Amino acid sequence: MKNYQYILGVGIIIFSLFSCGKDNGKSDGYGNFEATEITISAENNGKLIQFSIDEGDKLKKDQFVGFIDTVQLALKREQLVVSKSVVSSKSKGVLSQISVLKSKLKTAKINKIRIENLIRDNAGTQKQLDDVSGEMDVIKSQIRSVEIQNAPVVNELKNIDVQLKQIDDQIKKSKIINPVSGTVLTKYAEPNEITAFGKPLYKIADLSNMVLRVYVSETQLSDIKIGQEVSVKIDGVDAMKSYKGVVSWVSSEAEFTPKIIQTKEERVALVYAAKINVVNDGSLKIGMPAEMWITAAE
Repeated sequence: MKNYQYILGVGIIIFSLFSCGKDNGKSDGYGNFEATEITISAENNGKLIQFSIDEGDKLKKDQFVGFIDTVQLALKREQLVVSKSVVSSKSKGVLSQISVLKSKLKTAKINKIRIENLIRDNAGTQKQLDDVSGEMDVIKSQIRSVEIQNAPVVNELKNIDVQLKQIDDQIKKSKIINPVSGTVLTKYAEPNEITAFGKPLYKIADLSNMVLRVYVSETQLSDIKIGQEVSVKIDGVDAMKSYKGVVSWVSSEAEFTPKIIQTKEERVALVYAAKINVVNDGSLKIGMPAEMWITAAE
């Protein structure tokens, strides 16, 4: 009897040691999948004339998805064009005066050069040069005077041009252009609704590549590094489904384990967050729980 108990005790010790030397069957990290979600908002005020998207639609970058009513903007632009035409007609008389004076100034400059050449050949007089120089000064003064009179008109034309550019920009932003490729997660508006600048229209995310945010203990930190390939597993029908993942980020600071992770005792432990990039085959969803295995278990 004693021999039997001795043999049984030795067997239990050997089995325990053997079991401790192998994988304990637990994953190296737990977490949930996430993706970069972008909320697309209206960039203008008005009625949604067209908004042809639905939740689950896959959109391409720069794809046209709808537009906001631009009738009032078009009418305002037309009004500005008419105003610019009226202001321009007022300034034509002043501008023609400047043109005539500049022509006289050009002629006076030519006469001055001619008289300077005559003086070098002793065929001209200093009085002739002084008269031409004085004439040029008078013409320049007249040009400045006319330009000062025309300054308000010129500034008004510049102001109208700026307003036209603003209207054109608002009309351009009335078109709803999808900025990134991805899948529509949530739709916040419907056609014929009144929208406003900054009001959310829909939320989109690229689901082709998911990110698993996991938490590892300080003892596991030395076993994980950026660029390392790991195994990611999710629950399947009969067995866990495995994916290849690549570590893209590891936190430099410790934090408390989120409440959704593991047992009550483990929730108060300090852990390090890490992000694992995983190519999505269509099965991975935002918020889905998953496990990370630094060494894949067969």
